Amino acid sequence: MSTFRSSLLIIATLALAACAGMPKTDPLQVTVAGIEGLPGEGLELRMLVKLRVQNPNDLPLDYDGVHVRLDLLDKTFASGVTDIRGTVPRYGESIIAIPVTASVLRMLRQAMGFFGGEPPDKVTYKAVGKIQRVGGGALRFSSSGEIDLRAATEPAAPTDEGPPPSATP
Repeated sequence: MSTFRSSLLIIATLALAACAGMPKTDPLQVTVAGIEGLPGEGLELRMLVKLRVQNPNDLPLDYDGVHVRLDLLDKTFASGVTDIRGTVPRYGESIIAIPVTASVLRMLRQAMGFFGGEPPDKVTYKAVGKIQRVGGGALRFSSSGEIDLRAATEPAAPTDEGPPPSATP
């Protein structure tokens, strides 16, 4: 057996042993918890995106840096990074706030797509990113959903409850 093959076999064996020794973890659950406006510059829109990160594992997650990209209708809308450090407790959750930037030109291009036809009733979104672990290795995440635009623009339906009771006898 050649020296190269022997070295390759040893490296492969060590890599498999290292992977076998790593604890198995369940994936993080990451959802968009909120979005707030931030001051922007010129042709950009700035927002603070709050991600709720749930850790379903028995070990806390110490992180040092987060990246997120937001897509609307399968097109990139905004992205951002933060070098924030923190911990998501074992079997716990944390809110991580990330400033993101959306290009006004990109938003106009997406809006122009609506003018070609009927505006959609629902808009799909996706948050994709990674959380950098302290000590190395990134945990990737993806979360998606849809926003019902009809519910946001239609007035509330009247109820059959009638007027509130009078306080006078």
